[in-house]
Amino acid sequence: MVVAAAGRYGLVVVLAWVVFPAAIVLCGEMGLTFQLERAFPTSHGVPLGELRARDRSRHGRFLQQSSLGGVVDFPVEGTYDPFVVGLYFTRVLLGSPPKEFYVQIDTGSDVLWVSCASCNGCPTSSGLQIQLEFFDPSGSPTASPISCSDQKCALGIQSSDSECSNGNQCSYTFQYGDGSGTSGYYVSDLMHFDTIAGNSVTSNSSAKVAFGCSTSQTGDLTKSDRAVDGIFGFGQQGMSVIAQLASQGAIPNAFSHCLKGGNGGGGILVLGQVIHPNIVYTPLVQSQPHYNLNLQSIAVNGQSVPIDSQVFTTSSTRGTIVDSGTTLAYLAEEAYDPFVDAINQIVLQSVRAFVSRGSQCYLVTSTSSVSDIFPKVSLNFAGGASMVLNPQDYLLQQNSINGAAVWCIGFQKIQGQGLTILGDLVLKDKIVVYDLAGQRIGWANYDCSSPVNVSATPSTGKSEYVNAGQIDNNSSSRDDLHSRILVTILVFFLYALVYGEFSVL
Repeated sequence: MVVAAAGRYGLVVVLAWVVFPAAIVLCGEMGLTFQLERAFPTSHGVPLGELRARDRSRHGRFLQQSSLGGVVDFPVEGTYDPFVVGLYFTRVLLGSPPKEFYVQIDTGSDVLWVSCASCNGCPTSSGLQIQLEFFDPSGSPTASPISCSDQKCALGIQSSDSECSNGNQCSYTFQYGDGSGTSGYYVSDLMHFDTIAGNSVTSNSSAKVAFGCSTSQTGDLTKSDRAVDGIFGFGQQGMSVIAQLASQGAIPNAFSHCLKGGNGGGGILVLGQVIHPNIVYTPLVQSQPHYNLNLQSIAVNGQSVPIDSQVFTTSSTRGTIVDSGTTLAYLAEEAYDPFVDAINQIVLQSVRAFVSRGSQCYLVTSTSSVSDIFPKVSLNFAGGASMVLNPQDYLLQQNSINGAAVWCIGFQKIQGQGLTILGDLVLKDKIVVYDLAGQRIGWANYDCSSPVNVSATPSTGKSEYVNAGQIDNNSSSRDDLHSRILVTILVFFLYALVYGEFSVL
């Protein structure tokens, strides 16, 4: 398991949470809703070198750890810009009475944890203009500690994130590659949701979940500029909230996201399976703590790049990981140079290439668009699934020199390592489905400003139409929406009738 402080500093899009109307949840018979928010610190123009450094901190955790039914719809807002340092988080309600906590969302970790009362080193204020809170188990009559004999503690021990050295209390320690860390103990308490049952919205639904109560934080976690109340892991291990809710039948064992690129930003995140005819699937590599895929080859402009397939073989130090907490994209060292050479062979007659701070960049003076100059790239996975990348999916515009645009390859080389990591740069403008029940990941290029269809029960394929943000969180019924649509249609026909009469006159 990889715990996520790095995602805090990884830029991106992966999940652009918002100060916007809450999500709609459809789940066949029932659904759950979270409000999402996004904060933008004031830093701009972050150079690639700094982004790489932040991502490297996260990737150190990958290697460190590798040794070892309702549908929730999140309306994602914000601008995709890899040079704006953003922190992505949502709000969860925990305890009795419910208390609101701001937690970062991270697909590279498993456990939900929040700062606990009397925490040592936990920040007390945040530069994100949010009010930080502390969870107090003694103040919630529904809270109870997780004992060492509890099955949930056993699940945590299996994934190397739990320990039982303090009497009968199940505790944890997460140590990060950048030197930061957190420790505490597990508690069980109610997580509260807004739900949709049939056509009516019902508030105050809840389910018991186990989560971490942080009593100590060190390193970057103690800094107040980007401080939040905790981290919400979206991993697949048994202690993740997704696994817990799915085992209770509260949600399907799947989640999906669709992140908008370009200036519009935003997107959709769904706890459930998005349905689209163009989605292609590839199996997850089994017995891995992260979302590992079997990448077999890379093609540039339809031509296979000469890379030994063994470069992508999954092991304790190698493999291909899908990680929304990583800003850029990374290629195994042996794959990077052949990949760049293949692109250069196609574009060097139209652009001037140069290396800037370790990144392959190009000076584009042509009036042609980048899409006309640069080739498409295909990442080919087991099962015949290909992820087709347009130039904007692997290039980043840095700045301009004398009126000419500077574009750099967003794929970076990890020196001395065999990891390939697919971060937000390549995940945007795609539906990405994490079908945990089927142990596979799928994707399809998509306009993420459009609504999506989701399956409340993936095994039956039953679908509901979801338009993120279309229905207000405080609405009493979806019938209100239907009524507004009918009124609009009626007004249209009345207008047409009146207009027709005036035309006759």
